[in-house]
Amino acid sequence: MAPIIPGNETSTKHEQILNYIQGLKIGTKISVRAIAKVLGVSEGTAYKAFKEAESSGLVSTKERIGTVRIDRKRREALDQLTFGEVAEIVEGRLFGGAAGLDKSLHKFVIGAMELDAMLRYIDEGSLLIVGNRIGAHRCALEEGAGVLITGGFEPSAEIIKLADDRVLPIISSRHDTFTVASMINRAMYDRLIKRKIMLIEDIVTFSKPADVLRMGQSIIEFHRLSRDTGYSRFPVVDDRSKVVGMMTAKDAVGSPEDGTIDKVMTKHPITAAPNITVTSAAHTMAAEGIDLLPIVDRHRKLLGVVTRQEVLDAMRFAGKQPESGETFEDLMWTGFMATANVSAAGQDELGLAYKGTITPQMSGALGMVSEGLLATLMTQAARRMIRETAKRDYLLESMTTYFVRPVQIDSEVTIIPRALEMSRKFTKLEIEVKDAKGLAAKAMMTAQMIDPY
Repeated sequence: MAPIIPGNETSTKHEQILNYIQGLKIGTKISVRAIAKVLGVSEGTAYKAFKEAESSGLVSTKERIGTVRIDRKRREALDQLTFGEVAEIVEGRLFGGAAGLDKSLHKFVIGAMELDAMLRYIDEGSLLIVGNRIGAHRCALEEGAGVLITGGFEPSAEIIKLADDRVLPIISSRHDTFTVASMINRAMYDRLIKRKIMLIEDIVTFSKPADVLRMGQSIIEFHRLSRDTGYSRFPVVDDRSKVVGMMTAKDAVGSPEDGTIDKVMTKHPITAAPNITVTSAAHTMAAEGIDLLPIVDRHRKLLGVVTRQEVLDAMRFAGKQPESGETFEDLMWTGFMATANVSAAGQDELGLAYKGTITPQMSGALGMVSEGLLATLMTQAARRMIRETAKRDYLLESMTTYFVRPVQIDSEVTIIPRALEMSRKFTKLEIEVKDAKGLAAKAMMTAQMIDPY
């Protein structure tokens, strides 16, 4: 490839480096210095492009190996680990089969049995986790499986050569088998949770061109585009497709038809990156009162647009999906049950209450319940009450908490959320935590409501 012409802009060099990296064969080892030499750019420019390629999933830098061109992962396959990722999770050292690090594996086999029994479970694409058993290492590689040696043991030269020949990684970790299995299990668990978190890139079709206006176009062309599409808000881009403004019907009111849009458009519009959460985008759009959000890369180049309706539809869909993995909040809430709110006189009050027991794991530094955990339990009770009564969800805006007195471990508590004011856009809640001695904590919360599921 010919060197880039020195007179070009830095951003152009940056894009050409990324295109060059994207065109490399999967598994190719590359370096900043080599790319800078091939393309005729400075090492500083190549380094910046490398960092973006790494964050975009085009390359991966692995200890003792270097930077390798990899296949960009789909979020749908987040529950599948590669051998290279396992090596990072267990703080492992690679001894052989480096070319196979980007292969995905589908099963883990703990080598805690006789070799003949072990072979029944080992197949192609699996990973054998075992100690210093050379026969097991050889059999696993011959069956098409990678090997993770625990206890800090190193493979023999024969096994390393076999791993290179079969393009199957053989990794050593200083941790014992139980610890290694726990570390991998936790990483898989975290991935299940991440898969449920919906990002903007999951709902925007970047290959579909967005309706845009360009600098220098007239207001007449804005009205024409508005009639053709049925929308009244469009991003304005320059000749490099960078977002420089937003043109709306409000901006066009009172302006001459032959005037240019760059004179009346809203400059420095609010934009979002493709890797932000849908919830974050919904909060931004509601807080700023906008119905269309341009999605841009780090150079503000337009990738697509998302409407407020698309964001809300995505949130409704995500809310109906089954839980994948438990977060810390889910674990804290385990054991709490909804019940009718009963007053001290024994009469039913309007609303719901939630009862549960404070476990030892909820304790803070002084042996009492952690204040942060109590606040989390109160927000969880409020969220469940709103979901149950209004079929909606909320984004927390402010919360003032008062801790009246410490709560003992093993105490049974009742959390009572009451709606002081609830509208389509906002809600104000009063939340109380009571134990056998009476009021223990209280909070006043203001939240922004999300459209119904």
